[in-house]
Amino acid sequence: MELKYKPDLDRAKTYWNAFWDREIIDRPCVHVMAPKDETMQKERPPHPPYMAGYDGQYEKALWAFDEWAASTYFGGEAVPFFDISFGPDQFSAFLGADLIMMAEREKTSWVKPFVTDWKKVEINLDTKDGSAWNRMLEYMRTAARFSEGKFLIGMLDLHSNMDSLSAIRGPEALCTDLIERPDEVERVLEEVRALYAPVYEGIYEAGGMGRRGTLGWTPFYCEGRFATVQCDFICMISPQHARRFVIPALSEEASFLDHSVYHYDGPAALVHLDDILAISEIDVIQWVPGAGSPPLIEWMDLLKRIQRAKKGLQIYGCSPEEVKVFHKELRPEGVLYCVGASSRWEADDLISWLKKNT
Repeated sequence: MELKYKPDLDRAKTYWNAFWDREIIDRPCVHVMAPKDETMQKERPPHPPYMAGYDGQYEKALWAFDEWAASTYFGGEAVPFFDISFGPDQFSAFLGADLIMMAEREKTSWVKPFVTDWKKVEINLDTKDGSAWNRMLEYMRTAARFSEGKFLIGMLDLHSNMDSLSAIRGPEALCTDLIERPDEVERVLEEVRALYAPVYEGIYEAGGMGRRGTLGWTPFYCEGRFATVQCDFICMISPQHARRFVIPALSEEASFLDHSVYHYDGPAALVHLDDILAISEIDVIQWVPGAGSPPLIEWMDLLKRIQRAKKGLQIYGCSPEEVKVFHKELRPEGVLYCVGASSRWEADDLISWLKKNT
């Protein structure tokens, strides 16, 4: 497969396959992007904002991405992809929850909780005309046609399992329900879990991912089925509740996929670390320290603990010089460095350094 904006995709695939197999060709995987031409530093087209196309202007958003991609150097294993989103609660919107768009400057959305009695709730995909699910499929099909031969379409950010229940019930009420009516919650959770595969497959087919491969907002490329799995709600509950309601759902999602990354959000969730690391089907951990916490480079002991559990790592938001610090501390197998560079020459210099020092 050839891509206009990633002419060395076949070479990148060999590195990605080695990454998933925990093997090293000559360096770790690197996702590094830079302006294609130094003269574009100030006049470079902007990347489309989060949720671009939410208003139904799909091709406008796609053309904006196309212009940005044409001005971008995708170095190392960076694969150009357009990240479609209706917001963090889109999975719940697919189940019929009302999707509410915040003010334009906020660039996000949420759903209105609708559950007042779990006994009266039955979960299904909302396939009515004009539903969020049908609009998403239309957007995906449009994007698949538009992007052919140029770039890929990303798998959705799916806040499924207990994140979905939190959205449709409200997090505080859901915490109370886990204590007062756990069996009712578990019944509905099973209905939500049963829809993960159909939702994924619908997006996978509409986005033409079966013949292109998949990646998502965490930019890991996989020739099969990939997604980022997560449960942000887990930070609000005990390990005992997590083992009943969250861990089995995460394991089920990761088992369905060929490869997965777990989005681990914030120190409050670290009480669950051993249980997350014990899910053998999860390949990689993306540790997010969270607002007010020390930066990623100050969590080296935690990152090494994750590696000892035979999980990969995403090291992101760092400079080329910080990559060199991480590289001296961490084993290279299963590590993806996500870094920005000021020029393609700086990007290539980093890749050369990693080859020489691996």
